[in-house]
Amino acid sequence: MAARRPYRPNVARMGRRGYATSVSDIRPAVEPAGDLDFPAPTGRTPDDLAYWVALNAVRGISSGAVWALRRAFDSMERAWGASAGELRRAGLESKVIKQFLDARGDIEPEAALAALEKTGGLAIAWDDPAYPARLREIADPPALLHVRGDVDALSQDRAVAIVGTRRMSTYARLVTERLAGDLAGSGITIVSGMASGVDSVAHRAALDAGGPTVAVWGTGLGTIYPAANRTLARQIAEQGAIVTEYPVWMRGSAENFPQRNRIISGLVLGTIVVEAPLPSGALITARYAIEHNREIMAVPGDIFKAGSQGTNALIFRGEARAVTSAADVLETLGISVDPVQLALHPVVEPDADERPIAEQLNASPRHIDTMAQTAGLPAHRVSAILTMLELKGLARHVGGGRYVHPRPEPAGGSGG
Repeated sequence: MAARRPYRPNVARMGRRGYATSVSDIRPAVEPAGDLDFPAPTGRTPDDLAYWVALNAVRGISSGAVWALRRAFDSMERAWGASAGELRRAGLESKVIKQFLDARGDIEPEAALAALEKTGGLAIAWDDPAYPARLREIADPPALLHVRGDVDALSQDRAVAIVGTRRMSTYARLVTERLAGDLAGSGITIVSGMASGVDSVAHRAALDAGGPTVAVWGTGLGTIYPAANRTLARQIAEQGAIVTEYPVWMRGSAENFPQRNRIISGLVLGTIVVEAPLPSGALITARYAIEHNREIMAVPGDIFKAGSQGTNALIFRGEARAVTSAADVLETLGISVDPVQLALHPVVEPDADERPIAEQLNASPRHIDTMAQTAGLPAHRVSAILTMLELKGLARHVGGGRYVHPRPEPAGGSGG
C-alpha cells in the first residue's frame, strides 16, 4: 500500500503569509493515517539517534524526506551512508539528494547530537517510547522532536491548547489569563506557541497557577523567538517543556510557524481560539484540529472588532463551541475534576472608600480622570485608591492612566 501524501496547508488559499484568509479554508477532518503510512515504532531509544539528529540538521531535508528514509532503510545510520542511487530509490528528489550529499561532508552525527545537547535539549525519535502517543495519531507526525525540559509534559492525558492573535485586546488578555489560569489550576497542561500576545499570556498564566505548560516553537532550540521571551522560555523549560521539530540552527521563517501549528493541535485534546482576525495563524491551528478530529472551542468576541471576526465565524459556522470559562472547556472535553479545583480565587472585597472606584472597573479600560469625575473625588485620591485595589488584585493598570478589573464578571454574572 502506498503511503498517503502527508497533509500540507493549501498555501494558494491561505494568502501570502500562509494564514487562512477565511473560515471556509477550514475543511472537514480527513481520515486518520493508516498503520502502513508510517513505520511501526520500535518502542526503544534508537541506537542510531545521532544519525536521526544529523539528518534533521541537513538544510532542505523536510520531515517528509526523513520519513522516506525511515521507510527505506533499516537504520538511520545506513540511510546516512546511502549512495545517490539508494536515496533516489527511497523517493528523495534530485535537489534534496544533492543537498544531502553536500551536507554529509560537513556534518558529523555525534557533533550534531552534542550541539543539540549543548542547548539543554534532547532528541526524541519516532522509535522512542517517550514520543507522545497522541502526536502519533496525526496525518503528518514529525519524525524527530527536540525537547528542552520535562519530556513527560508532552504526553499528559489532559492537555489543552490556547491560541490567538499577537495583537490582542485587553479583553483577550483578561480572558486568556482566566482560562489558562483556571485550567492549569485544575490540572490541565496548557499548550501554545510562545508567540507574542495570547500565546505568551497563556503560558504565563499557567506558570503562575503552578501548572505545567508546553511551548511549541517554529525555530530550533538555538533561537528564542521572540527574543523578548527569553525569561519566559527558561521558566517554561523549568516547569514544563519546549518542543520543536526544527534543527538547532533553524531561525524563524514565515513558513515554519503555520507548519508547527499541527504539533500544537496534535498534542492536545482540544484547542481554544481566544481572539483571531480572519487572516490569522490561530485559524490554521483550528483547521489542523479539525483534521486531527480534536475539539475546537472559541471565545465569543466583540462583533465590531476585526480581531474577533475569526473566532466569531468559527462559532457561527458550527466549527467551534463557544466557551467562556474553564468549566465550559472541561465539559466540552468530558473532563471531571474535583469541584474544589474549580473554586474561584479568594474574594477580596473593597472597603467603603474604595467601592466607588472598584464598581467602575470591568473588562473595558477606564481612565483615572473619568473615574475621578464619576466618583466626585480628586485625581490624587483616586490614584491612591487604585494603588490599594491593585494590591488587592481588584485593579490592573493597562497603560496610559487606564485601569481594568483583572477578573471581571461575564455578562449575566452574579457580581461581587
